[in-house]
Amino acid sequence: MKEELKEWYSPNLNKDIKTLVFGHGGYPILLFPTSMGSYFENKDFKLIDAVQGFVDDGKIKIYCPDGIDKLSWYNKGIHPADRVKNHIWYDKFLLEELVPLAKHETGHHKVITAGCSFGGYHAANFAFRHPWVVSHLFSMSGAFDISGQLDGFYNDDAYFNNPVDFLPNDINPELWHLKIVLGTSDRDMCKADNERLSGILHQKGSTIGWISGKMPTTTGLPGDRCFQNTWRSYKN
Repeated sequence: MKEELKEWYSPNLNKDIKTLVFGHGGYPILLFPTSMGSYFENKDFKLIDAVQGFVDDGKIKIYCPDGIDKLSWYNKGIHPADRVKNHIWYDKFLLEELVPLAKHETGHHKVITAGCSFGGYHAANFAFRHPWVVSHLFSMSGAFDISGQLDGFYNDDAYFNNPVDFLPNDINPELWHLKIVLGTSDRDMCKADNERLSGILHQKGSTIGWISGKMPTTTGLPGDRCFQNTWRSYKN
């Protein structure tokens, strides 16, 4: 399996950023790390191994970007407003730098977003904010409400980066073209978050896939098994 570490200076983040890339071609997947995780986390957690066959066959190419949660949502040393602003810079990095790179390298005009736990938040938030560049959302044991990271603070920036708040009122027609899979399990600590998001999507008339298992998840259902099952659900 081809593996490449890409690193460049991000003008949006004003810092060097790393992305670990797997594969030689195929549909591009942005696979986010969990809370405060790094670009190598999904490899270490065996999520890449779980779909190696698809990667080797050239069906998918996976981009694992570094996270900046320590500078944004989990940075208790700065004001909550600045935590949100730092995340918005990350969102711009994804939209203006990583997505164009993935589209250019693969020849596809849209990407898939995916992630476990807080990576599921990143996958969902980006997909719902920018549905014109995302075709599929795969969330595994995702958490989607970031209000708990803001110490009671809330403003418009927070609203537009909190899917459970902005999504019910969002009427962008591209949202109804998104193909969405939510993965959870009976012991998933984020199961209620997934049921809440599922309810919002059903109210909007969106069609979603639902994967539920009777086992612990990433916090819960093992991430590699969940990612493998999620990708198979898309292929089927």
